[in-house]
Amino acid sequence: MRRLTRLATALVPAAMLFIGGSAAAAAPAPFHVGICTGTVSQSEDDLRGAERLIQEYGSVKTGGMIQHMTYPDDFMSQQETFISNVVSMSDDPKMKAIIVNQAIPGTAEAFKRIHAKRPDIYCLAGECQEDPLVISGAADFAAQNDFVSRGYTIIWAAKQMGAKTFVHISFPRHMSYEGLGRRRSIMEQACKDMGIRWAFETAPDPTSDVGVAGAQQFILEKVPAWLQKYGPKGEKVAFFCTNDAHTEPLLKKLLESKNGLFVEADLPSPLMGYPGALGLDLKKEAGNFPAILKKVEAGVLAKGGAGRFGTWAFSYGYTVSAGLGEYAIRVVEKKAKKNNLHDLFDAYGKFTPGAKWNGALYTDTSTGLKVKNLALVYMDTYIFGGLNGKQFLATTSVPVPAKYYAIKKH
Repeated sequence: MRRLTRLATALVPAAMLFIGGSAAAAAPAPFHVGICTGTVSQSEDDLRGAERLIQEYGSVKTGGMIQHMTYPDDFMSQQETFISNVVSMSDDPKMKAIIVNQAIPGTAEAFKRIHAKRPDIYCLAGECQEDPLVISGAADFAAQNDFVSRGYTIIWAAKQMGAKTFVHISFPRHMSYEGLGRRRSIMEQACKDMGIRWAFETAPDPTSDVGVAGAQQFILEKVPAWLQKYGPKGEKVAFFCTNDAHTEPLLKKLLESKNGLFVEADLPSPLMGYPGALGLDLKKEAGNFPAILKKVEAGVLAKGGAGRFGTWAFSYGYTVSAGLGEYAIRVVEKKAKKNNLHDLFDAYGKFTPGAKWNGALYTDTSTGLKVKNLALVYMDTYIFGGLNGKQFLATTSVPVPAKYYAIKKH
């Protein structure tokens, strides 16, 4: 699998990460771009990325370019409503591109209906929760975190941090997804190969009857017991969860421990779980990721978490919303090529100055087929307080043995 790496040339002033360029354009936008994200409670970073697009290009409501909507927290039971809402954006004659991030179940069907009405609309999916071949067959372009490479690199990073056990937390719905299930299998094999004990724990699905609050309460109650179970003598235990809503309570309890480790979130970001777990107010730093990272790091260090907690320096969910939006706009304006990873990384790089990315096109394990419109991407891991004198673990430079690309979902 051919890898591609991009390194932004220089950091831009922090204020530029927050201040939009053309939101107040005098003339009406020549075309519109729609984006659908989760809500603040389910995936705040995704929503903030959409807001960043509005800040940059203006809202359709005020003559700008971006139309934003959210899907419900209980989207699994309101799938038809979600599909209808996304399809409704294609009723706008000026609509030229529609993005869904995260691309929850039903996104492929929504895109099929859009293309049946408006084949001219460019449909993009971020963080796909449907089978890769299903979403790539319906979307014009899809991008998600590299669940293949990260299945290996997260375990590699946990080992560098001293983990003796790795605990993977999830639930049946997520494990039924090809990407998440395949990553779990890769993680399990990587633990075996690196001499780390593997453990799997089930937690409630936030979209079920217990809701987000019930799922978070479960994590709060269980983490101390899991730490005792897997690290009774103070051995370091690394934890990973597949759901955004589980992340904050998990971090809260791990920060209270002496032996809990957290490499990075499923969708990494200094905003993913850390502000709530640390009780931080980041209103003044909103949109300024270098400042956010600095404040979160100070909070982690104050809790004694140096060397035990990591993230990506920029929010992944935020970057996907804003970056896919930027990429779509450039494609419509013919300033970027379709299915081009270099152009994708350039669009992402607008919102992640100085960050190093790696990625490749997805290859299906059953057929060996390289899917030209599905990109897998990831970033280096930032360790709060550093590790062995280094702030970043160079995960994008770690060679992933070829055998892991052939591992299938259990």
